[in-house]
Amino acid sequence: MSEVAARMDARSSSRSPARPRLSEAQVAGALIAGLCLLLVVIIALPLWALLSKSVQNVDGGFVGLANFRAYVSSPTLIASLVNSVMVAGAATAITVPLAFFYAYALSRSRMPGKGVFYALALLPIFAPSLLSALALIYIFGNQGILKSWMMGASLYGPIGIIVAEALYSFPHALLIVATALALSDGRMREAAEAMGTTRRRIFWTITLPSARYGLISATFVVFTLVITDFGIPKVIGGQFDVLATDAYRQVVGQQNFPMGAVVGMVLLIPAVVAFFVDRRTQRRQSAMLSARAVPYEPKPDARRDLGLLAFCVIVGGLIVATYGVAVWGSFVRYWPYNLSLTLDNYDFAAAEPTGWDSYFNSLKLAALTALIGTAVVFTGAYLIEKLKVFPRLRGFAHFLAMLPMATPGLVLGLGYVFFFNASWNPLSVFYGTLTVLVINTIAHFYTVSHITALTSLKQLDGEFEAVSASLKAPFWRTFSRVTAPICMPAILDIAVYLFVNALTTVSAVIFLYGADTKLASIAIVHMDEAGAVASAAAMATVIMATAIAAKLVHLALNALVFGRLQSWRRR
Repeated sequence: MSEVAARMDARSSSRSPARPRLSEAQVAGALIAGLCLLLVVIIALPLWALLSKSVQNVDGGFVGLANFRAYVSSPTLIASLVNSVMVAGAATAITVPLAFFYAYALSRSRMPGKGVFYALALLPIFAPSLLSALALIYIFGNQGILKSWMMGASLYGPIGIIVAEALYSFPHALLIVATALALSDGRMREAAEAMGTTRRRIFWTITLPSARYGLISATFVVFTLVITDFGIPKVIGGQFDVLATDAYRQVVGQQNFPMGAVVGMVLLIPAVVAFFVDRRTQRRQSAMLSARAVPYEPKPDARRDLGLLAFCVIVGGLIVATYGVAVWGSFVRYWPYNLSLTLDNYDFAAAEPTGWDSYFNSLKLAALTALIGTAVVFTGAYLIEKLKVFPRLRGFAHFLAMLPMATPGLVLGLGYVFFFNASWNPLSVFYGTLTVLVINTIAHFYTVSHITALTSLKQLDGEFEAVSASLKAPFWRTFSRVTAPICMPAILDIAVYLFVNALTTVSAVIFLYGADTKLASIAIVHMDEAGAVASAAAMATVIMATAIAAKLVHLALNALVFGRLQSWRRR
């Protein structure tokens, strides 16, 4: 009887329809569609909300270009636009040449201590932009130790903004120009030297043309950074209005959301122009590269090396000294009358209602942004680069991933205000919470992380996927067991990049925090407004120390990854 029952059960089970299984292509399509939907929600829709708000009145009615006509007819707002262009142009004119010669010294000389000088130049990346402004206040402000050097001029205005922005944007320009010089073909210079060409002619005919696209990119990046920065003009601008502070005043001070959206759209113009020019120059630059290109190795030259070393000592020393004064000021009891050291300035509860909570909120934001953002960005880049299905859908996802590159943080933050705070949006429950801050920060820094992941994935031979397919292994197994371990250095780079930028960001989150989610960078702004400059410098110092510590941990982990997991790369 038991055998008969077993046979009947087997027949009945064979007759029941089998549960359908999704193919790899269907799974891939669903994942890519999910990626597109995510990017639409966190990037495209907020920008669309910003555009929509700019053509509406205060009551939400459509008014067309009336807000833009009102903006053009307002002398105050036009003056802010002129001021922004002026300080951005001046800061760019100062920063890019200094960054070029600094990068030239690092790549075209045999001076000692290149690694040290490179690290010194990158110091501003690990600090909020406001710290450079606070440092200048300690040095040249109304109570500055070198106030007499101003010769009657006021630091609080265009002078302070230009100098502080030059300090803040210097490492960004240096990274771009140094990369451009590193990619240039050394054979042309070696041939010119063998033919007895003078150094001046080599510089003007070989070195400078080979780096011109890097210089163009650096120019637009610095200009965009300066014209859209909020922190420095807010701290040191005084009564000198710029577009970023105008947008803040329109939205927070006057609750004039349509005009704030108009200012955001105006801020978007230089960033979009810079993005397309940069993309075009990158394509032309890649066409000039040769597979036979070799890096240039400079020969020892005492006169040249000493001159460039002196230049790097001056520039790198000024950067470290400026930020060092701000750190020193955070420990001073009463600047500049009582320079005795104290830790009272680090009792943030005395100057800011949230106390240390804002710092811990920033730590939570940075950690969540690094964990979630790295997973989303790298997985999305893998779906776009390695899965050869649904090309149009993958192209659309790549387009969305590149949008933040052309969107300043302040503009994206305004878009989030109008999108996530809309009454019709079910996602409005997240407004003012840590969730929306994490989403906004990931979206803000998505493009650079995406490009980093794509660069790493492009270096992998397509045979990995071909072999996996021949072995009937699904792509998600290849991703987890092969691709991710090989790309671990790039994954760590992305995580640290997101962590550091989440700690130091100001512009993108200035409109989005709530009572319980105020960040350290926002607390710095409020403490400076209240006159607690020492406490503001102390909070900025804590952020900078945390970011540097994260970078040191990254270097240690990177050494571990290359030393063990990546040992197969070495011969």
